[in-house]
Amino acid sequence: MTALDDLVERARSLVRDGHRALLGIAGSPGSGKTTLAENLVALLRQAPPAGLPPQEWVAYVPMDGFHLADVELDRLGRRDRKGAPDTFDAAGYAALLARLRDDEDDVVYAPAFERDLEQPIAGSIPVARAARLIVTEGNYLLVDQGDWARVRPRLHEVWYCDLDADERVRRLVARHERFGKAHDAAVAWVLGTDQRNADLVATTRGRADLVVPATVLRAIGDPEQALID
Repeated sequence: MTALDDLVERARSLVRDGHRALLGIAGSPGSGKTTLAENLVALLRQAPPAGLPPQEWVAYVPMDGFHLADVELDRLGRRDRKGAPDTFDAAGYAALLARLRDDEDDVVYAPAFERDLEQPIAGSIPVARAARLIVTEGNYLLVDQGDWARVRPRLHEVWYCDLDADERVRRLVARHERFGKAHDAAVAWVLGTDQRNADLVATTRGRADLVVPATVLRAIGDPEQALID
């Protein structure tokens, strides 16, 4: 049975002969992608390969930094479905992954997504030249339509988080409430916009190199109860 320790070793094995590797973690909204990625990165930093700095040899670069800003979503008339595939700069994300894979720059700056502001923040994540493993996560890494189709070829492996629907919905509602939505509004968003996105992401499961089972995702827990502080 796949366990977190097995995933850590599989991620480590992607780095061969010192070449940089990119690992993607995909899944529907609320499936545990972020929690899994953060735990992997923390555990990998505890035991870096010989001669590599613990905090720099593995980098975490989420897809969420490529959300379009609200002002642009308003202009496009898409703010009421923020989080859908066409509310991200997919081409920009693919270009960043290509730059990271090329491994030619001393430092690469990636955008982050500020949850309190619900906005992307440019230049927030520095990826040092020492980084040999890049962990990225997001809903649409395995989508093969439009600019999203340029993402998968840049990644050495992609894992799919397969959390059961009831737990995924529970976590999503709790997340939206934690960031300010009233309960009824949170439920409506989760069963509307989030569910439409989840249905699309579910169709990409078969393209993953590895399916992370619900047993592992439940053992890691909710984001606020992650194994690694």
